[in-house]
Amino acid sequence: MILLKLTQNELYKIFSLVRSYIGIMLFTVIVPLILWGYGMGTSHIQGQIENAVSEMFFIEGSPTNGYTAAYFIMNFFWVHIPFLIALVGGDIFAGEQANGTFRIYATRPISRLSIFISKTLATMIYTLIFVLYFGLLTLGLGLIWHGGGDMLVFHEGVLILESGDAASRFLFAYGFSFMNMALVSSIAIFFSVMVRNAVGPVIGTMAVIIFFLMVSTLPLDVFRNIQPYLFTTYFSNWEQVFYDPIPWGDLFRGFGLIFSNIIFFLGVAYLIFSRRDILS
Repeated sequence: MILLKLTQNELYKIFSLVRSYIGIMLFTVIVPLILWGYGMGTSHIQGQIENAVSEMFFIEGSPTNGYTAAYFIMNFFWVHIPFLIALVGGDIFAGEQANGTFRIYATRPISRLSIFISKTLATMIYTLIFVLYFGLLTLGLGLIWHGGGDMLVFHEGVLILESGDAASRFLFAYGFSFMNMALVSSIAIFFSVMVRNAVGPVIGTMAVIIFFLMVSTLPLDVFRNIQPYLFTTYFSNWEQVFYDPIPWGDLFRGFGLIFSNIIFFLGVAYLIFSRRDILS
């Protein structure tokens, strides 16, 4: 009961901050603009696709429909979402340190473990809401605006997914994407417990992600042996959900590495938080 009340309190504090709505407001404005531009500027793409596959397949609806639009937006935005997630995760502990409110917590019979768990749960709930909103906005608005139909995926040729199959695969894609963003939140929490300013955790989180992203994507032999062990190697694992057949082994291998990194960063963050002196 105490943990539930603490989590509710942390959620209230998160959603009372303007920075928590920056990403939501950004997507609310820019996603409709992209969908509008997508509808205005894909007629030539649609013609090329239809000419390329019309002799081999019968396509139901437009090949540039809501599913394809949502897939296109996902490829573009998952590179930028970590920064918006880190804005909240980086402030969850550092903001308390800056305001001096941890001393108020210390006067109550609340363990540091309960404080840490409640703040972590609140951050993960915010991350889930963020991903769900992104999914509903891109896929839901895309289907309303551009309609449904068969989805085209370009992977080792042209793969055509039926509309019902495409919809179920998007659910898995957003699920794997949430795990990736949960790791971003965990890294932000890790940095947040060490400093008093929320800017540092945001910069630190993005620096770690950018560094590992460069190492995991550079086609150099010196990095090839360590790339399978870097979490950024699997940041695009959601795309594999749209392959045929779905490489479940690779997907869950990446899921396991992402999950183990979440446990690692949160575990180290708790050790730091539990031993830190709170003097102000």
